[in-house]
Amino acid sequence: MDYYNSTTSSIDQGPKPFVTDLKQDTISNNYFRTARWTCKNMQLALMSVPVGTDIGLDVHQTSDQFFYIEQGSALVVMGSCQNCLQYQAHIKEDYAVMVPAGIWHNIINTDSIPLKMFTIYAPSLHPHGSTYRTKEESAVYENME
Repeated sequence: MDYYNSTTSSIDQGPKPFVTDLKQDTISNNYFRTARWTCKNMQLALMSVPVGTDIGLDVHQTSDQFFYIEQGSALVVMGSCQNCLQYQAHIKEDYAVMVPAGIWHNIINTDSIPLKMFTIYAPSLHPHGSTYRTKEESAVYENME
């Protein structure tokens, strides 16, 4: 059985087995965040962060998070509280960022092109099929979850 699905589909493929060209999938995504594969213990989301914006300062108490940069460059800030973001690093294509549960974090696009990255939450954080065109749309729906 072939589980490969075309990268033109932005539909969440979880919880069935799934194979994709993740680099192409990520670069082709133009939504702020779209769930690509959601299961009970893990979720893959694609992200496109516009020039001069960020993902938003955030903390997940029960989910570890992994980011991988496919295109662009950014500044990542992390810390144990909202006002103590002592950890800072400049990141770019092929860099990975690991965020343990309970750590505040933000990623700020510092490039002249959209920041294209994917993120993995473990366990899953957003509802199956979550797709948000903009950061503002994401914030509205996250407050409802």
